[in-house]
Amino acid sequence: MTDSATAWSIHPGWFAAIAILLWATSALPEYLTALLFFAAVTLFRAAPADVVFSGFQSEAFWLVLGGFVLGAAVRKVGLADRVARKLAGSLTGSWLTMVAGIVVLTYALAFVMPSNMSRIALLMPIVMALADRAGFAEGSPGRYALALAVGFGTYELSASILPSNVPNLIMTGAAEHAYGIQFNYMPYLLLQAPVVGVLKGILITVFLWRMFPASPQRIEADASSPPWSAAELRLAVILLVTLLLWMTDAWHGIRPAWVGLVAACLCLMPRIGFLTSNEFETSVNFRTCIYLAGILGLAAVVAWSGLGDAIGNKLIPLLPLDPAHPAAAFASMLGLGSLLNFAVTANGLPAVFTPLAQSLADHAGLKLPTVLMLQVFAYATPLLPYQAAPLVVAAGFARVPTRVMLVSCLVIGLASFVLLAPLYYLWFELLGWIG
Repeated sequence: MTDSATAWSIHPGWFAAIAILLWATSALPEYLTALLFFAAVTLFRAAPADVVFSGFQSEAFWLVLGGFVLGAAVRKVGLADRVARKLAGSLTGSWLTMVAGIVVLTYALAFVMPSNMSRIALLMPIVMALADRAGFAEGSPGRYALALAVGFGTYELSASILPSNVPNLIMTGAAEHAYGIQFNYMPYLLLQAPVVGVLKGILITVFLWRMFPASPQRIEADASSPPWSAAELRLAVILLVTLLLWMTDAWHGIRPAWVGLVAACLCLMPRIGFLTSNEFETSVNFRTCIYLAGILGLAAVVAWSGLGDAIGNKLIPLLPLDPAHPAAAFASMLGLGSLLNFAVTANGLPAVFTPLAQSLADHAGLKLPTVLMLQVFAYATPLLPYQAAPLVVAAGFARVPTRVMLVSCLVIGLASFVLLAPLYYLWFELLGWIG
């Protein structure tokens, strides 16, 4: 924490803890908790305003806002329904096939599109149109399950692909800066994809299939589609250019958020665009935007205050890091990562965990790259929705109730730790990363 902060009477960690508790219990609407967090921290001067409100300056916030506009445009002109008609014949054969197909689609798209938020913005209007064609009305369990399949599949499975997840990029950048260690695409994929990608995808599919029983209407693929309208063609060109720019951001240097924002502006422009001012007001879920800004602001305040580092350093002496028992050390470090995820959220976890990795490796008798890599499972397995912003955004697109999202996240997260974490350790051992 900065020197000036010591003069303030209330540590920002208290406000962060209260906000986390309110989000975890849904005692208040999620957007109201975010607004109260902003008000309390600024009122008591517990952190600078530019830190507290940094969420509104983040790329994630503007990418989400642009994504809502793009999604509304795709729905209005009928493009989402056109794509949904193409998918309906192959995905509506059974409820399990439908859930599994969407989870697979989210994973496949992660290999070609680097941004979680971009993938959600692209997929959600299509999946919601598919839900309509399958007979899932607003507020139905089937509709919730399909939205959650997009959220969980997009965020959690992408952690197994090196450039497709923001925490991955933070972790690799911090590892290179702190230790001079670089991770390459294929070795990383081989280590993470079998458990964090494939098995996690199967687990998400099975749990959503069983937690939200539904019966989709069987829809045969349309033999012929209506002619493309001028609006559809115009929007298709905008989306194609946007997608190409998203996929090639490493080459041209324009961040996905600003590409999405320009595309959203085009959708709102008179004559060129598709949405009126009133449609803009009703299509953007401002509750989710404020909630997202609150999550990002909380993570920034925790990082600024040094709370994450303090928690990590306090917990390390309590962990059973015995070189004679590598499995126990491995499990305890996964537990440490999960605990830190409550305080700093997924994007902040690698920034806090990575500097602790050398000390953890020394105490546990594990290789430093092994300790760095095992944190992936921790930030790819949030136990509460606020820990991973893409989950919040996906739920916001479909207006999934907070309690439904919270229970789903907790059940899938706990099942992942119980069923997949032991397999994760065995896979590390099989590949020679343990010992």
